Amino acid sequence: MKQRLKELVPEYIRNLKPYEPGKPLAEIERELGIKRSVKMASNENPLGPSPKALKALLKHAKCVNVYPDGGCFYLREKLAKKLSVRPGELIFGNGSNEIIELLLRCFVKPGDNIVVSQYSFLMYKIIAEGLGAEIREAPAKNLGHDLEAMAGMINDKTRLVFIANPNNPTGSYADKRQLTKFLSASPKIPIVVDEAYFEYVEARDYPDTPALKKRFSNLVTLRTFSKAYGLAGLRVGYGIGNSDLINYLNRVRQPFNVNSLAQASALAALSDADHIKKSLTLNRLGKKQIFESLAKMGIDFMPTEGNFILLKVGRGRKVFEDMLLRGVVVRPMDVYGLPEYIRVTIGKKEDNRKFLTELASLLGKS
Repeated sequence: MKQRLKELVPEYIRNLKPYEPGKPLAEIERELGIKRSVKMASNENPLGPSPKALKALLKHAKCVNVYPDGGCFYLREKLAKKLSVRPGELIFGNGSNEIIELLLRCFVKPGDNIVVSQYSFLMYKIIAEGLGAEIREAPAKNLGHDLEAMAGMINDKTRLVFIANPNNPTGSYADKRQLTKFLSASPKIPIVVDEAYFEYVEARDYPDTPALKKRFSNLVTLRTFSKAYGLAGLRVGYGIGNSDLINYLNRVRQPFNVNSLAQASALAALSDADHIKKSLTLNRLGKKQIFESLAKMGIDFMPTEGNFILLKVGRGRKVFEDMLLRGVVVRPMDVYGLPEYIRVTIGKKEDNRKFLTELASLLGKS
């Protein structure tokens, strides 16, 4: 039976390397027999969700025997108004990851290709490889996107281009001038700008992609409630695009893909500007705290527009394993082709302090 299964599964599926997600903190502590650990590996909001979102979650919990609204009507209407787009230009997913998959399923078939940047979010490649597509990966420039190199990778078999902005795991970003130039020179295929971390951006020249969509109808923006809104466990993301493109995506979308608790919580979270403000302030202060300490220790790191920092520590996987035993969970970057690096999520002040203290001790920098 084992051999028969192998014969039935396409080679491009057999050769896939699954994505390695971060483990829950309780599971890590149970496995290692440690306590009072801090998780700084998955770019989660350390403040958690908005109190308004939690209240909505509890209120709607009694209705989980009923199927959710397949069209996310109330969330769609409120978000469309907030973004100044038409409701038909929005699609919702089980996290923005699902919308990435919908895009690939809709536009890509075996033999086609997608264009991505080196050191970019792994799921673009993993899902595309699972569809038998070719991955055309443009070399990075200073660990960030080289949009000119990406433009040079596009050919007549390219169906999608993915640009993570800010980029995970490097924290770098493409500015308005760079992105506009790229869009102007690109063929009219969907250009997907993944903005999972856009709320955290402080750069003044960061592009306003919903506004750019009016000029470039092939532009698709992805965003999520998992990061700054603190709803990672509920899995709700959204895409903004041309209504014709959204219509095609809805043809391959499952009818009840965003659960009712996720919809209610996301809707409530949109009304809590104070919580977002607190989250962004915490991130800004934490970034300054970590940057200053890393600089004093002489550790190289990437400037970031996200809620995470990429830093060079030598043997990244070994540092990750040693930090685990010290009660700090970070992310090794060897799976991204960056074996000398780790990525750390910016946390609360005390968590950042614990990370910095343990890292300094481990690397002999204290």
